[in-house]
Amino acid sequence: MTKRALISVSDKTGILDFAQELNKLGWEIISTGGTKKALDEAGLATIAIDDVTGFSEMMDGRVKTLHPKIHGGLLARRDLDSHLDAAKTHAIELIDLVVVNLYPFKETILKPDVTYAEAVENIDIGGPSMLRSAAKNHASVTVLVDPTDYATVLAELAENGATTLDTRKRLAAKVFRHTAAYDALIADYFTEQVGESKPEKLTLTYELKQPMRYGENPQQDADFYQTALPLDYSLAASKQLNGKELSFNNIRDVDTAIRIIRDFKEQPTVVALKHMNPCGIGQADSIEKAWDYAYQSAPVSIFGGIVVLNHQVDAATAEKMHKIFLEIIIAPSYTPEALEILTNKKKNLRILQLDFAAQEQSTKEKEVTGVLGGLLVQNQDIIAENPADWRVVTKRQPTETERKALEFAWKSVKYVKSNGIIITNDHMTLGVGPGQTNRVASVKIAIEQAQGRLDGAALASDAFFPFADNIEEIAAAGIKAIIQPGGSVRDQESIEAADKHGLTMIFTGMRHFRH
Repeated sequence: MTKRALISVSDKTGILDFAQELNKLGWEIISTGGTKKALDEAGLATIAIDDVTGFSEMMDGRVKTLHPKIHGGLLARRDLDSHLDAAKTHAIELIDLVVVNLYPFKETILKPDVTYAEAVENIDIGGPSMLRSAAKNHASVTVLVDPTDYATVLAELAENGATTLDTRKRLAAKVFRHTAAYDALIADYFTEQVGESKPEKLTLTYELKQPMRYGENPQQDADFYQTALPLDYSLAASKQLNGKELSFNNIRDVDTAIRIIRDFKEQPTVVALKHMNPCGIGQADSIEKAWDYAYQSAPVSIFGGIVVLNHQVDAATAEKMHKIFLEIIIAPSYTPEALEILTNKKKNLRILQLDFAAQEQSTKEKEVTGVLGGLLVQNQDIIAENPADWRVVTKRQPTETERKALEFAWKSVKYVKSNGIIITNDHMTLGVGPGQTNRVASVKIAIEQAQGRLDGAALASDAFFPFADNIEEIAAAGIKAIIQPGGSVRDQESIEAADKHGLTMIFTGMRHFRH
């Protein structure tokens, strides 16, 4: 009995060669619309879908494959006489192979001027239905949704006259992933259209970007997936100009680095990062000077670290960076001279180029954190703060220099792991105290790093001081300006301690935990 294939694809990559080989193997081909036209023009004999169903395509193509003669041919179990008898009774011919990929919904909604009506019209109904029918009946039916699988199927058909059950199972699994991802995009689009912020079902879909050698540690298996809808300001969209493949820890560090640099738009800024904590931040009138400040902030910690710059890297800055060991450099662009310098004898240095003009788009993405048995979902901590709304809660007012330092410190502490403390002046970080289990320990670490550089310095805390002992430590170090959210039941004790020592303290009313 002649075997039948049904082919209907929007992505026609490799389909002519595939169909020609099927034809040589004696298969009949059913086809529809543009696919049929392409096959016919290539000289391949095809059967029109309406010749199978007895119905013309209708409703602008919305109804063409949704018919018992199609789905009966796909779903009939070959091992049940009752199914085969029903097929014979209703003149349903069996379909043994399906090649379908779907209307370009993703490509449609990515168009900048797409209308709601266009998006709706590009929701495929018949395609997923055929794929799901064929995949369900994988015991007998081979189903293809990915052109990369054409060669495997043709090889098995040529050798054995049929595909193996293992192959059909693998292809069926791919189909269900494909249709699930397709539906997830549609669900997300409609959810956004109606303004639903807390849907009762969360449908996320990602695409494999990079298989990884290992995860956070060598004993952990890992892979990197990117969002199905591309985000231009993201690691996944960056262009790697040099160096080894990024590791799991590299990716997490880079993601943190490009988040931090988003908050520094007013001046050329350089952020040095280590283990997802900023170790040095510098800002100046030029990117070279900003590098100088970032390096001076942490000349030891920056070794083997990650550096992100918000302006083009020039030759002078590249010369300075080239002198030390860095893992990764990220910037919007590089001069040809800078690239030549950075890559000289440093084949492993990872150099990334990123579209900084797309930063605003990246702020809309929600953060998803995995926990055992679930996910935590939240908005990014990107609220715009106005220093005019802050309150000076002490008798002493900040000097103009201190005020600039306080603003810089407050921007910077936002990205220090909690309990987070940072000490800065108005253009660079001086000491970072991250991730301690009590806040006074973080204060002590930051002060120790900043020793000898505290003139005009400001200290920022990501959350309130629970006890006045923090203020005592700060005062003893000679720091005169503090910025913190406030909000403790013991705030008054901290205010009184600050007044006792003649310090300035500002309450922002905004907490920035990063656990």
